[in-house]
Amino acid sequence: MARIDDLLAAPDRPVVGVELYRPRTEEGEQRFLHTIDALRELEPTFVSISYGERGPVEGRVRDLVVGLSSQESYPVLAHLTCATHDRAELDAQLEDYERNGVYNVLALAGDPPDGAPRRTDFAHAGELVRAVRARGDQHCIGVAAHPELHPGSTSRARDRSRLAEKLRLADFAISQFTFDAGHYLSMVDDLRRLGVDAPVLPGVMPLSNPEGIRRVSRTAGVEFPEAFARQLEDADPMDRSKLVVEAAAELCEQLLQRGAPGVHLYCLNRLDVVKPLLFDLGLR
Repeated sequence: MARIDDLLAAPDRPVVGVELYRPRTEEGEQRFLHTIDALRELEPTFVSISYGERGPVEGRVRDLVVGLSSQESYPVLAHLTCATHDRAELDAQLEDYERNGVYNVLALAGDPPDGAPRRTDFAHAGELVRAVRARGDQHCIGVAAHPELHPGSTSRARDRSRLAEKLRLADFAISQFTFDAGHYLSMVDDLRRLGVDAPVLPGVMPLSNPEGIRRVSRTAGVEFPEAFARQLEDADPMDRSKLVVEAAAELCEQLLQRGAPGVHLYCLNRLDVVKPLLFDLGLR
């Protein structure tokens, strides 16, 4: 299976990552399977599967990652969090992925599920990266980046310094979603001044569910586009999807024109916006 850092380095076309989240209901399971079927037409560069709001449920997520890796042509990025793992559990999880040909991983700090106590041997994601790297060079390791600063950061300088430290150990980063290309571009400039030029894939969240995304933005410290959300609320229902696609396409174009290696789309397990977006951009 291809390494994501190699795909990011390929000059032929921008990378398109699509992030899915694990289904939690029978209806969600059916929507997830439908999304996977529909993704084949779009030929994403890679797919990422997140744990979702309630924290890790390793068994189900593991089955989805391994299953898709064996069935689909694109690589699957497996999420690893250090919030609920000790070293032995992490090694066991990685050994399982290695046996099944999964070597692309995203090392995250993560949160304990449903407010459970934090139980880990790792103080932060950088230590998790070191633990994965200690197993050899076969893994392609991604980390998270926050264009508008990590919500727990005490200063911009400290946030960028810690991100640079992670990226010196890792192979690439995926950013938290942002609605302003300037935040991403400023972060990349900050990293370059710190001597780090590893690829950072910008996260884009089409505003298909304004209320839910407003709530997530508040938690993540992301500036929410209130004016555009009000425009969507006032628009004719038949026009909303078109407006959402147009806004997301404009943001993606700004990012790509300014040198982003591609885009990472948080699609909420729905392709009704992602599909026309990619075709409008000419990426598919």
